[in-house]
Amino acid sequence: MTTKIELFGLTIEELQEQLLAKGLKKFRAQQIFQWLYQKSVFDFNAMHNLSKADIALLEANFTILPRQITILREQNSTDGMTSKLLLGLPDGNSVETVLMHHDYGYSVCVSSQVGCDMHCAFCASGLKGAVRNLTAAEIIAQVYLFNERLRKVNAMVSRVVVMGSGEPMLNFDAVLGALDFLHREDTCFMSYRNMTISTCGIIPGIRRLAEQSKPINLAVSLHAVKNDLRTSLMPVNKGFPFVDVIAAAEDYSKAGGRQVTYEYILLRDKNDSVQDAELLSNYLRFKHASVNLIPANPVPEQGFERPSKQTIEKFLQTLQKNRINATVRKEMGKDIDAACGQLRAKFAKEQEQKLCK
Repeated sequence: MTTKIELFGLTIEELQEQLLAKGLKKFRAQQIFQWLYQKSVFDFNAMHNLSKADIALLEANFTILPRQITILREQNSTDGMTSKLLLGLPDGNSVETVLMHHDYGYSVCVSSQVGCDMHCAFCASGLKGAVRNLTAAEIIAQVYLFNERLRKVNAMVSRVVVMGSGEPMLNFDAVLGALDFLHREDTCFMSYRNMTISTCGIIPGIRRLAEQSKPINLAVSLHAVKNDLRTSLMPVNKGFPFVDVIAAAEDYSKAGGRQVTYEYILLRDKNDSVQDAELLSNYLRFKHASVNLIPANPVPEQGFERPSKQTIEKFLQTLQKNRINATVRKEMGKDIDAACGQLRAKFAKEQEQKLCK
């Protein structure tokens, strides 16, 4: 049996080459490209300006990744503002992706790896480590599966955050390839300024991103500024101490003029004291930075709890008193396992239980 060729994620030039090799006319590539990336149509039979003969040839020789992906689980928040999908990839692996509806439009949080090897103590993504990197096409597909749904309301995704499962800097080429593709005028035409990459502190990746000279937003998962505590929460701190990470991030900010966002998850009785807030202020004072405080989404497997509203407010006020630009992240999807890896972990546990019966 002839192995079919995957078309999704190819540039227009690559698509032309593949179609010509199978005997299709060159102009068909432009038509198919428009169906895929401007109309979010992933079924050859629905591409109405193609002949039946060409559709048959396409069906026999090519696949379109979004049609090969299965929706294993879907959860929608009660407020209608957040939708989370657990995607089954063709090789049997699964990843999560989240659509968020804001007053300025729609954003998608995409995963960059199947699982994660960073093993942050509070995160469900790394419970079983990383399985593999996602391809650029698999990252792009997470955006386009939602674009397909948004056609009904005549909308499309305008922002993307690489904050899902995985460490983006350990899959740098695929992540940047996906963002470059979404930036193309003939695809989403998404501004680099509407893209954010979140890292737990992989310094070589931060430096590589700076070399790109693209105004992509950088977010750093900091979560603690006591060395022993951060190491216990985030083992990556052993290789890339947070002081060095902050320095690299500040260099990135100076190189491109973009403010760095530091993500700080608040864990009850771990890193949520006024003293912690004062230390955080000291490290970020005079930096071109902001702090995004994240009250912990409970992860049952890890045993962490969220602080009280009073503790969160006191932490925020301490930062603001010290003239640190800080906000508390607007909670979206708390009722749908919105924290990274929660839905995938729950699904895997259910599957294991079924096998044991």
